[in-house]
Amino acid sequence: MDIKRVKDYIYWLYYQYLLITCSYVLEPWEQSMFHTITVTVFAMVVYTAYVFVPIHVRLAFEFFSQIFGGQPDSTV
Repeated sequence: MDIKRVKDYIYWLYYQYLLITCSYVLEPWEQSMFHTITVTVFAMVVYTAYVFVPIHVRLAFEFFSQIFGGQPDSTV
């Protein structure tokens, strides 16, 4: 793949991000604050999903396996 095309595509994605969030109308210091907050919130959502979703999936699996006739765990 051509490097120039990749670079243009990344610029296009960034431009789309600016248009969708309407942050192109902000001043530079406001843009940096907005981007910092957006990245921080996104990172917290990803971290929370990484930590808690597997636990909830396991608990849901155990719950539904007990309801639909799964074998009980041994107490030994």
